[in-house]
Amino acid sequence: MIGQLLRTKSLDELVAETEEEGHQLKKALGPLNLVALGIGAIIGAGIFATIGTAAAGDPSRPGAGPALMLSFVLTAIVCGFTALCYAEFASMVPVAGSAYTYSYATLGEMVAWIIGWDLLIEYAIGNVAVAISWANYFNTLIEGTPFRLPAWLTVDYHTALTRMPQVVAAAPHIFGIPIIFNVLAVAIVTLITIVLVWGVRESAGFNFWMVAIKLVVLGFFAFVSFKYVDTKNWHPFAPNGFHGILTGASIVFFAYIGFDAVSTTAEEARNPKRDMPIGIIGSLIICTIIYAVIAAIFTGLIPYQALVHTLSSEQAEPLTLAMKYVSMPGWMVKVVAFGSVIAHTAVLLVFQMGQPRIFFAMSRDGLLPPALAKVHPKYRTPHVGTIITGVFVGVAALFSSLDEMVDLTNIGTLFAFFLVCIGIMILRVRDPHRERGFRVPGPYWFLPVLGAISCVVLAVALPWKSWWRFGIWLVVGLVFYFLYGYRHSRLRTGRGPNLPPPAHKLAHGFNPEQQFPDRDVNER
Repeated sequence: MIGQLLRTKSLDELVAETEEEGHQLKKALGPLNLVALGIGAIIGAGIFATIGTAAAGDPSRPGAGPALMLSFVLTAIVCGFTALCYAEFASMVPVAGSAYTYSYATLGEMVAWIIGWDLLIEYAIGNVAVAISWANYFNTLIEGTPFRLPAWLTVDYHTALTRMPQVVAAAPHIFGIPIIFNVLAVAIVTLITIVLVWGVRESAGFNFWMVAIKLVVLGFFAFVSFKYVDTKNWHPFAPNGFHGILTGASIVFFAYIGFDAVSTTAEEARNPKRDMPIGIIGSLIICTIIYAVIAAIFTGLIPYQALVHTLSSEQAEPLTLAMKYVSMPGWMVKVVAFGSVIAHTAVLLVFQMGQPRIFFAMSRDGLLPPALAKVHPKYRTPHVGTIITGVFVGVAALFSSLDEMVDLTNIGTLFAFFLVCIGIMILRVRDPHRERGFRVPGPYWFLPVLGAISCVVLAVALPWKSWWRFGIWLVVGLVFYFLYGYRHSRLRTGRGPNLPPPAHKLAHGFNPEQQFPDRDVNER
């Protein structure tokens, strides 16, 4: 049984499955679309929301203070190692599924299931956090207008109960229980779900303009805030030493996880061997530069001690918080709030685009129910998975708090990144002759090992409550796998596509009997 759990699926099988009738996605994305998708996913809730907590810290960990800019650089290095591995995989395996698919080809079915289940945390749970932050900024945007909603419709139950007694008192009660939920968060998730069912080309075009708008707004923030920066606020630079920088990096890691969402669209890229590395690495470099500049300005606007004493709900919209602290004109604050709403919308779009494609790949492999692999007959999108994802994210966003969702997303993503770094080394040894549109520079093991170690270091810096929640999540996933996935796996039951041995393997003595010892020769 152990052998079956660790069986791998050949890359040729993975690619062949993308040509199956009824499971074909539309190839509509070029390099500019992919870079824009990467920037759309990366620049959003991370820079507009998590930098407040990363700089100030919380009761369970110290903050980075002004050294937040170093936290961004440290996280960029970690993500850079992993991005190179993602780029090699994506150029070689133009298949939806991201780290799930790569793990299936290198580490075996059970590990692939674990990583696919884990990616639910990165995309779906991550989008819960983004939706909550979107609602905070949108609330700031409509502040002072007739459209302002009562507070009990714009905050989660836990935050209101523990930090905002006035909201609890003002909320309507049923049988003595206050009715509190975040209606704005579920509204934006519903809108994004509709757009994504509509079509990938339309979604990518919508995202391109949102990326342009939020880059302009971030430039506006930097320009108008520069004269308010006080270098005295940068002292002490690292109030909690390297520990604070490290914990800050583990929090702002959330700001970078979007680059791997590009890899989930590999099956819809027109020229994946060339365009996927451009999309992944290009978006990461551009966003790192932007992050460093914004972090320096933010910590120069508001001193560390003042930030520590703000509410967590205020830290969830740190840029407008800093602008209000230095008494900048209200219209400037509104412009940045508008930019943040656009940025968060772009992130929601890309992450909501990624999650259904994970479902799609797992369902096509038989590990999830077949309905999740259905493609809309008109729009050619995985509409069932898109709708299910939207319902899950919307319901969770009604009641969840930002910090809990960010921590859970970070540990899940670090685990996925760790396995991608390991997987690229395995594939270099197992299949060294396969054509690669991009290769990780240097010895095949050096940068991937650094990436894997870096992921472990950042994960250790996360609160222990994140670890046990993550452990529970994985146990639930394994139970589901053995109850359904293991029994319906196409690889185990032999229902995969018929494939001839690839030419490069015939040239190097490929033996079907050795590759698939327990499957019928004609099927192979």
